[in-house]
Amino acid sequence: MSKICVVGTGYVGLVTGTCFADLGNDVTCLDINEERIEKINKGIMPIYEPGLEQLVETNVSAGRLIFTTDYALALTNVEYVFIAVGTPSGDEGEADLQFVRSAAEAISDQVNHPIIVVNKSTVPVGTGDWVTDIINKRRKTTGGEPLDFKVVSNPEFLREGSAISDCMNPDRVVLGSTDRSAAQKIAELYTPLRCPVMITDLRTAEMIKYASNAFLATKISFINEMANMCEELGADVVEVARGMGLDNRIGPSFLDAGLGWGGSCFPKDVKALAHMAVLHGTHPQLLQAVMEINRNQRRRVIYKLRNALNGLNEKTVGILGLSFKPNTDDIRDAPALEIIHMLENEGAIIKAYDPQGAENAKTMIPRVTLCETPYKVAEGADALVVATEWNEFKQLDFERIKEVMNQPVVIDGRNIWDPEQMLEKGFNYFGVGRGSNTH
Repeated sequence: MSKICVVGTGYVGLVTGTCFADLGNDVTCLDINEERIEKINKGIMPIYEPGLEQLVETNVSAGRLIFTTDYALALTNVEYVFIAVGTPSGDEGEADLQFVRSAAEAISDQVNHPIIVVNKSTVPVGTGDWVTDIINKRRKTTGGEPLDFKVVSNPEFLREGSAISDCMNPDRVVLGSTDRSAAQKIAELYTPLRCPVMITDLRTAEMIKYASNAFLATKISFINEMANMCEELGADVVEVARGMGLDNRIGPSFLDAGLGWGGSCFPKDVKALAHMAVLHGTHPQLLQAVMEINRNQRRRVIYKLRNALNGLNEKTVGILGLSFKPNTDDIRDAPALEIIHMLENEGAIIKAYDPQGAENAKTMIPRVTLCETPYKVAEGADALVVATEWNEFKQLDFERIKEVMNQPVVIDGRNIWDPEQMLEKGFNYFGVGRGSNTH
């Protein structure tokens, strides 16, 4: 059993710490947010992630997992400290590393024994070297003895909504360090998972994370551009994507046309990678196009609604789904929120429903009426927009929906419904890239 500290109890830190505890390690999760730690200790999770609450409860009860705001307590005799704090986007798209710096300085102040510092947060290439410098300079400034430590980059590849499964069944574990023995010690923590482990240098490991997310975002933007062409040429992008995905060189993942990517990772990471490219004299034309296509997908919803409703002023539009993807309450960079703001700018009246994300969205969309069911959203609506592909939206009572709507206009932003069936039921249906099936 290893003694681990995880700094940060956001999405990555909370899931990572809990999973390491479930593997039999002694884990302390640390956060400077007292309210958050207090709630977690009462069993109230700060995020919605299927299975997380039960897993936390199990490991707390077993004595393997504790939560605290006390750095001194959390870092006592630990072998490994994982930095899993937020790295939000700055004004120019750069990653804001203030929380990483604070964690590194606290480690320097509190630790007086050999330790391995692991960067789990998504950080710019070169941050591992930067963290090393911060700890060394801090020790000199405070008059402490040199600290025996190594830094390892261990980027995360968790998907919200399936994070626990991803943590326990990873495709690969990537580790980077200037000290291979330190990376191998971190690799040992993952031995029970029996997954491929790749050990490389610090900067390459950091780049793998950004390159992976940028490529996945590119696949989504590519199929969305194909969807827009399909609408004009009379092809069905769902079948196009299926035909492409059967090619082993391409694969079916991330080829679902829709409203584009959002959340806490893709928008931030693609922007940060583009910023790094410009900063170092390269030209990220592809990344710029990927971001522009993504923005355009939200605008196309407005174009379709405006045409279908003969303008949007004082029209009532119902939004089904607020979180950026199903099985999470995360509304960061959610397509639904951008669409709502554009609709409000054109005078539309908005109603919305989301099974998990409504509470988090309240302050961001104060003029929106948040409903308790999809049917309440449909009442008196001139149009419905599917913005998140929650399973409960796939089997709605469409006769009931049509009966209570003011106009039977549907924008299926996630292609969850069959176009022909919707047309047969009397809806004016608009999918994404459904060609001749989209009216």
